[in-house]
Amino acid sequence: MTKKIKEIIVVEGKSDTSRLRDCLGDVDTIETNGSALSDATKVRIKQAQEKRGVIIFTDPDFNGNRLRTIIQKIVPNAKQAFLSRSKAVPKKSDGSLGIEHASHEAINQALADVYTEVDQHFQKYTQTDMVNLGLVGNVDSKNLREYVGSELKLGYTNAKQFLNRLNMFQITPQQLQAVVKNFDKGRTDDTK
Repeated sequence: MTKKIKEIIVVEGKSDTSRLRDCLGDVDTIETNGSALSDATKVRIKQAQEKRGVIIFTDPDFNGNRLRTIIQKIVPNAKQAFLSRSKAVPKKSDGSLGIEHASHEAINQALADVYTEVDQHFQKYTQTDMVNLGLVGNVDSKNLREYVGSELKLGYTNAKQFLNRLNMFQITPQQLQAVVKNFDKGRTDDTK
């Protein structure tokens, strides 16, 4: 059985996610896409805290600290990981400080006392599951994803991101099937 970090790590961008995955393997992140935090991202962060817990891991600069403060207000009990400025310096002198520039050791050290390591019991959804449930490949798949995303607080996404969110938030097959059945029931009731 493989080990996995239980919490979802909130980072600023794709390069941070990429660097964490290089260092830690299969880690789940929520990207804020900079210091402007959308309402949809705030909802995902709250849901992540409720479901698996959150670790805030932002860049050691002004914007990173500002973002950390905003996230702390949303999820006050979130765990915190910090990287010193000296360990986040880019190789090129014209770049900005960031997690993406940190060494493998620095990232592991920043997270070492914060994360919870758990056995991976959750069976991840596959593209085949998406097809079997009608979430892709049908005329009404987009509407079904919108409905399920709303009901399960996953937000609206394309099929690929929808699959990622089902897995990230570890939605159980029972939860997912119940919501899909409600959608199907609603369509059947409308056609009577």
